[in-house]
Amino acid sequence: MSTNKKEMKLGAFFMIPGHHVAAWRHPEAETHNILNFDFLKRLAQTAERGKFDMLFVADINAFQHNGSKNVQRSGIYFEPFTLLSALSAVTEKIGLVGTVSTTYNEPYHVARKFASLDHLSNGRAGWNVVTSNTDAEAKNFNSDQHLLHERRYERAEEFVDVVQKLWDSWEDEALVMDKESAQFADGSKIHSINYKGEWFSVDGPLNISRPVQGHPVVVQAGSSEAGKELAARTAEVIFTAWQTIEEAQAFYADVKGRMAKYGRSPDELKIMPGVFSIIGATEEEAEEKKQLFEELIPEEAGVALLSAMISVDLSGYPVDGPLPDLPELEQINGGKSRFTLLKDLAERENLTIRQLYQKTAGARGHREIKGTPEQIADQLQEWFENGAADGFNIMPPYLPGGLEDFVDQVIPELQKRGLFRTEYTEDTLRGNLGLNRPANTLVNTIKETV
Repeated sequence: MSTNKKEMKLGAFFMIPGHHVAAWRHPEAETHNILNFDFLKRLAQTAERGKFDMLFVADINAFQHNGSKNVQRSGIYFEPFTLLSALSAVTEKIGLVGTVSTTYNEPYHVARKFASLDHLSNGRAGWNVVTSNTDAEAKNFNSDQHLLHERRYERAEEFVDVVQKLWDSWEDEALVMDKESAQFADGSKIHSINYKGEWFSVDGPLNISRPVQGHPVVVQAGSSEAGKELAARTAEVIFTAWQTIEEAQAFYADVKGRMAKYGRSPDELKIMPGVFSIIGATEEEAEEKKQLFEELIPEEAGVALLSAMISVDLSGYPVDGPLPDLPELEQINGGKSRFTLLKDLAERENLTIRQLYQKTAGARGHREIKGTPEQIADQLQEWFENGAADGFNIMPPYLPGGLEDFVDQVIPELQKRGLFRTEYTEDTLRGNLGLNRPANTLVNTIKETV
């Protein structure tokens, strides 16, 4: 058993059929199974066998393509609540985190669905809070353009506040179910929230009792100024993307340094950068695997992916030439932190468009590491022990092999070093992450008012 009191947290980031843009073309990818629940069940149980803290499902509210008859990029997104509810029935300990946008949803729906998932999974639900940032999504929701960046985050902050109040609308002891006295619930412990703000007007209460965890774990993925401030105030886990340890350390110190003004301690937030790992028995084998992925990238798909990530259409530029002059950050209304990261990477390494999409086709701006299991563990350990990360969100290149390689080869090495658990010690996602169950803030407010 591990004796190290501080152990890294690990998420298994499920992108079907894998994180690499050409994952579906990999000879060992089970592409024919991507809509098969038995396949998804096997992935979840593999991650649980590896003792991951959570599995994480990304989402987007659009199918992004350029209208070509030959669609070259994989793009299958299960609706998160449907998938995670199904997986809750075939797993026991692993957390279940789903991405749900604050831009094209309503707080009551989201609060109710996550409360339901938390009850069905016995306290393993987590919400990845995102703001939708593409016009393709806007066009599916009665608009031609998505909200401006600042307005998206203003809405998101209010959205999270409303959801958390709804989770608190039932006190923990409200559900009585006393057959003899004919009392199903104690109405004095069920409260309307009477919320009226700029974006939302919600009476409440929920029609389901307080979640097992009090609040499902709140995850956040933005790294812009607005995103960092939202995370410091509301998030309990951050999924972020950095290329160098110096960048990651600066971000780690910055966000944790903002928490005190919100009455929070640094331990109440786990920062988990994304890591795209290519694992080989030798360095040479790992490099061969990387080269295979690069050869599998259709040029059109690589350019399209990069264009979407920086919110600039690159299709008319020479693929073996440099990036064109890019807009100023203030003019970008998509993902600002990812735009900055990729622009800086291209300038720092003097990359062509092709070289940049090759570098980002798998990790999409996250950190890419390759090597033997020992070398992968070395790189994770360096960031973990030097103030750059509390853990990592692992991004398998293709499925199921990329996940199985990490579980069977890297995790035993981390366990041997005392850096990762050998068994689950808690039943809930909060418990395994070392996060406290939140007090019911709505009840405290009511008592103070009285």
